[in-house]
Amino acid sequence: MAPADPSPVPRRRRTLGQASVARSVAVAVGVLALAGCTLDQTGPPSGRMTAWLTSAGAGAAIGQVEVDGRNVDLALARHQPASAIRTVCALLTTDAQTAIGNLPTPDSTVTDQLNAAYEDAAAAGNDCYSGASGNARLLRRSAAERSRIASMLSTAVDSIEAITGHAPATSTTLAPNVGDDPFAPNVVTGPVP
Repeated sequence: MAPADPSPVPRRRRTLGQASVARSVAVAVGVLALAGCTLDQTGPPSGRMTAWLTSAGAGAAIGQVEVDGRNVDLALARHQPASAIRTVCALLTTDAQTAIGNLPTPDSTVTDQLNAAYEDAAAAGNDCYSGASGNARLLRRSAAERSRIASMLSTAVDSIEAITGHAPATSTTLAPNVGDDPFAPNVVTGPVP
């Protein structure tokens, strides 16, 4: 029997971006596998979509990703320190990954639209985080990714409205006493000062 080699085996370290992407993929695959088993496929499309909006908190998730993208823009425009920029970039990535966990929807088109928007948002957050210390290439790439988020989410909201007859509330702050109404009026959706 040969003696064990006492020298340590070198390990490659993942960067923050690689780790985030790997976690996103693992979470998305796991959620898709579980959701595919539990997603209610009965009733009219509008009822299924409304039930999904309510159970997933999807309207607020859409709104949060939009607000996070604007907060990154604001932090960069104000030339905040790298640590503050990293904070808002990390929030964008985290909220986008959380929103991916809400998928799939009862409609494959809406699922694809939201997934594409959330993936862009997560990539924008990762690129921004990695470029916060002054990497202009990563910050430009993040800006390009962020510039698409609102339009992509708007397309998904339009698709949801076409299915349900109502636009979902995408506010991160809802009016009091709205309960579980996914179509409650929007109150505040602007960037955090």
